[in-house]
Amino acid sequence: MPHLTPIWRESSWALELAALHRSAAWRGEGVADGEGRSVLLIPGFLAGDGSLGTMTTWLRRAGYRTKRAGMRANVGCSEAACARIEERLESMADRSGARVAIVGQSRGGVFAKAIAARRPDLVSGVVTLGSPLTNMLAVHPLVLAHIGVVGALGSLAIPGLLSHRCLRGACCERFRKAFEGPFPDDVGFLSIYSRVDGIVDWRACLDPEADEHVQVHSSHCGMSVNATAFAATARALASFAAGMAIGSPPTRAVEFSQAA
Repeated sequence: MPHLTPIWRESSWALELAALHRSAAWRGEGVADGEGRSVLLIPGFLAGDGSLGTMTTWLRRAGYRTKRAGMRANVGCSEAACARIEERLESMADRSGARVAIVGQSRGGVFAKAIAARRPDLVSGVVTLGSPLTNMLAVHPLVLAHIGVVGALGSLAIPGLLSHRCLRGACCERFRKAFEGPFPDDVGFLSIYSRVDGIVDWRACLDPEADEHVQVHSSHCGMSVNATAFAATARALASFAAGMAIGSPPTRAVEFSQAA
């Protein structure tokens, strides 16, 4: 059954951003020092790297080294996109000498899961924000229509776009195998979801392979600026580095001013 949560709830993004700027998480209270560890951020469908700009700024202030996925808009073939992201991960891991954490929103989280499954040597853990992990098409009918339009254009050989062949065809077979297969035991996995998500059916975010599911009160787009999601992400990143179970308190914290 299609996801029918009112899509107008997505208009609350600006209010969620304002609430974030008033929060303890934004000020760095209880946020573990990243100590230069690497984090790659992957945006959602139709979105570009800039959609995760607020989280990128916050992570850098907390001491993490961040890198973008290199997407103007996440509308390409899944396998081709994941192959490019793997190249970035290899570069980041070579430079730092350590595995990289991935934060992915929506379709970006779908990619993060698949990449971690096939390259656990490069990934320490993944955090997904409103990602349809058990059914990639468990989204609002209007979003499905957008996917159909993009797929139709891609099927007409317009470069840089996914096509209808990506869903079941050979081009994305490797991607689908990784996404649908077992998740590696030594890679952390946190799924953040919201029951008032106006885009993705929240039930599709409850991946049994995840170490933990954290519920937040947020719109779909607002998850990238939600204070509770930020706090959960900070705890997860600390646990990936320390080898602790997700949810364990950080052992070292850094605080920074809201104006930083």
